[in-house]
Amino acid sequence: MPPTGMMMDHAPHKHDHRDDHEGHDHPARGVGGHSHAPANFGRAFAIGITLNTAFVIVEAVYGFASGSMALVADAGHNLSDVLGLVAAWTAAILSKRAPTPRFTYGLKGSSILAALFNAVFLLLAVGAIAWEAVLRLINPEPVAGVTVMVVAGIGILVNGVTAWLFASGSKGDLNIRGAYLHMVADAAVSAGVVLAGLVILYTGWSWLDPLTSLAISALIVWGTWGLLRDSTAMSLSAVPRGIDPAAVRGYLEQCEGVTEVHDLHIWPMSTTDIALTCHMVIPAGHPGDSYVMDVAQRLHREFGIEHATIQVETSAASPCSLVPGHAV
Repeated sequence: MPPTGMMMDHAPHKHDHRDDHEGHDHPARGVGGHSHAPANFGRAFAIGITLNTAFVIVEAVYGFASGSMALVADAGHNLSDVLGLVAAWTAAILSKRAPTPRFTYGLKGSSILAALFNAVFLLLAVGAIAWEAVLRLINPEPVAGVTVMVVAGIGILVNGVTAWLFASGSKGDLNIRGAYLHMVADAAVSAGVVLAGLVILYTGWSWLDPLTSLAISALIVWGTWGLLRDSTAMSLSAVPRGIDPAAVRGYLEQCEGVTEVHDLHIWPMSTTDIALTCHMVIPAGHPGDSYVMDVAQRLHREFGIEHATIQVETSAASPCSLVPGHAV
C-alpha cells in the first residue's frame, strides 16, 4: 500500500455529521435496499411459536385419525415452520450480541444462517411429505372430509394471525421475511386443504387428498426457492439484492477529487446490515475526516449501506496491489 494512504472506518449512524441534506428524515434500509424500522419481534415470535406448536399437535392427531395425508402433510410443514421460527428468533437475539475480539462484527451473521437453515430444512420436509403422498396416491385410503375441513380452517386462522405479526418487518429483513412468507404460504395451503375436504365430502374421491398434498409440496418449493437463493447468496457475501454495485461505484467515482476507485466490496453482515470497503485515489491529498464522513453518510442514505470503510490513497506513483479487478 502507498505510505500516504489512510483508512477511515465509518458507521454512518454513529456520528452526527450533517451535509446539504440536513433537516431531512431518511429511513434506514435493510439488505436489498428496502426501508425498515428497527422493530422488536420477540413477542411475535413467542406468539407464533406457541400458536403453531399447538396447531401442529392438533393437526397431526386429527390427520392420522381421519386418514388425511393432506392434513399430515400440512402438520409436517407447520412443524418445520415452528423450528424455523425458533431458529429465526434465536438468530434475531444473537444478532444483537456485542462484538468481541474474535467475532468483531458480533453475531449478526447468525440471521443469514437462520434464513438458510429455514430454506434447507423446509425443502427436506417437503421431500418426505411428497414421498408419503405418492404412496397414498398409489394406494388411496378413505378420508374424513369434514374433519379435514374443520382442522384446516383452524389452520387458516392460526397462520393468518402469525403472518400478520411479521408483516411489518417482511420487507427489510430476510430473516423476518422467511417467517412471514412461510406463514402466508401455510394459510394458503390450509385453504387448499379445506377445498379438497369439501370435494372429497361430496364426491368420495379419496385420491384427491394425496394429490392435494403434492400440490402443497410444489407450492412450498416454489415459495421457498427465493429464500434459499437469497440466503445462499448472502452466506457467500454476495452484493445484496436491490443494490446496484455499478451505481455505488459510479457515485464514489464522481466524488470530488477522486480519480479512481478500486478494491470495492459490498456484502451483508446480517439480513439487515450492509457493509462496504473500498480504496479511493485522491491525488490532491487526503480531503479530511468530514469528507470521508460525508461519503459514508450518503452511502447510507442512497444505498442503505450501514458500515462503510474507506481507504484514501494519494499517490498514483506507488499503485496499490489491489488495483486489479481480480485481486481480493
